[in-house]
Amino acid sequence: MNNLQHFIFDKLVSSGVNETVAIYLNMLALVIALLLFIYVLDTVIRRILRRLSVTIARRTKSNFDDLLIHNKVPRNIAHIIPLLVFVQFVPYVFIDFPKLEQFIEVSLMVFAILLSLWIVRSFLNTVKDYLKTLQKFKDKPIDSYIQVFMIFAWIFGVFGAFAIITGISFLNFAAGLGTASAIIILIFKDTILGFVASIQVSINDMVRIGDWITFEKYGADGDVIEINLATVKVQNFDKTITTIPTYALISDSFKNWRGMMASGGRRIKRSVIIKVSTIRFLTERDIEKLQQIELITDYIKDRAESIKSYNEERNVNKEQLINGRNLTNFGVFRKYLQTYIENHSGIKKDMTFMVRQLAPTSQGIPMEIYAFTADIRWQNYEYIMGDIFDHVLAAVKYFDLEIYELSLSS
Repeated sequence: MNNLQHFIFDKLVSSGVNETVAIYLNMLALVIALLLFIYVLDTVIRRILRRLSVTIARRTKSNFDDLLIHNKVPRNIAHIIPLLVFVQFVPYVFIDFPKLEQFIEVSLMVFAILLSLWIVRSFLNTVKDYLKTLQKFKDKPIDSYIQVFMIFAWIFGVFGAFAIITGISFLNFAAGLGTASAIIILIFKDTILGFVASIQVSINDMVRIGDWITFEKYGADGDVIEINLATVKVQNFDKTITTIPTYALISDSFKNWRGMMASGGRRIKRSVIIKVSTIRFLTERDIEKLQQIELITDYIKDRAESIKSYNEERNVNKEQLINGRNLTNFGVFRKYLQTYIENHSGIKKDMTFMVRQLAPTSQGIPMEIYAFTADIRWQNYEYIMGDIFDHVLAAVKYFDLEIYELSLSS
């Protein structure tokens, strides 16, 4: 073997070349020959592994092996054998340069750590992509956990590389860093907070991928498309992307619309303000007129007979409408809206729906419709709500009521 190592050196010396120059030329020739050999070996092994993995992937039903190929796991693994061969040949190539040999060996060991990290990253990305294809993991923050594993892998890798370069054992090197723990915590503060937040978000099921959330502090209003260790990405309804720190999900308040989506109904909570001056008791003529409104014909008839019977039994003086029991245009209007909502095809009937009178304000008395639409899609929800209030606004005048409008003086 020694003859082969110095074959070129011997030829050059015998040709009259200076020994020092011959040594360097000999080393250069061996390096070139080794690099060519490693390149050819790496190419052959890489192609063999790729063809083998593609053949296996085609014969299996699972898509896990397809994802392994997509994330270049076989390709990265193929570099292991050429690297081991390189390490074995280094002492023979640099036999006349012990310091350079030591430097190359240290460099190759550091590269071996980096290669290991690449393989681990490729495999973890494959696991991440595979889990996202499973129904029960689609809405889970898989990215956060993968990033945590990679952070620990990189920490061990960096520690190992520094230990190799400095010649200190890995355990002693790691123990020495304990004194710098405060600085390390400060550097990785956001990562630590994100890690803790990711765990709490997952355990408490606060946010899932696909949830619609509203986070006013960060101007986010849309669907969660990604949950990472440090950030949560929200695609707003205008197609812009808002990035939110993961730990903000547990430190600040936000609204998650998942409950609404799961219930199948979306809430309507809107009111119109009625002028107090237009609210009055109904006369018999008013009652006869309102009986022509089909939705409340039976209600008015029954209530009018009940009220009349009550007043007659007690000999109430009806020369003044305020005496005894009476119907009001405001109360009848409220009953009309309640019946209208009950019969509206866009309202979800198995959820709460009502028309209620709120506390009087300086503008008037709010009449609020509280109900849930049967269609939670935004466009359809707005159409149903608009259709209801179109009718409400048009119906007010039939009850001799007026809606408050702010008049601006010129």
